[in-house]
Amino acid sequence: MEKTIIDADGLVFGRMASIAAQKALEGKDVEIINAEKAVLSGTKEDAEKKFNRWLGMRGKGNPEKGPQYSRMPDKILRNAVRKMLPKTQRGKTVLEKVRVFIGAPEGRKANTAMESAKPKNLKKFVVLGEICRLLGAKW
Repeated sequence: MEKTIIDADGLVFGRMASIAAQKALEGKDVEIINAEKAVLSGTKEDAEKKFNRWLGMRGKGNPEKGPQYSRMPDKILRNAVRKMLPKTQRGKTVLEKVRVFIGAPEGRKANTAMESAKPKNLKKFVVLGEICRLLGAKW
């Protein structure tokens, strides 16, 4: 089984997540390292507002029962990949092949160049780890 290791440092969040989903659907094991260094386009205020709205979503009834979303960058990135996979049994089995890490575990280096996921002329951007810290994540 071929393993694809993606270094998220400086890559655009959504583009990288879609490429990771495509690689997983091709049957490759996908590992994403340095999840906290992924880049979100837009201003810091806009990104914080978007994630606060997302975290505040609750159904009717008891808000303690959920859905409760994580504030950790690895979980947020894995969730983005999950949403890009098909909502079938195949999508569930493919998601098991996707692993996301905060930082780089020892012995793991990126083996995939992702030129299409690099930012092009981004004037306003924010790092995912910074937004997660504003939301209250601690790692």
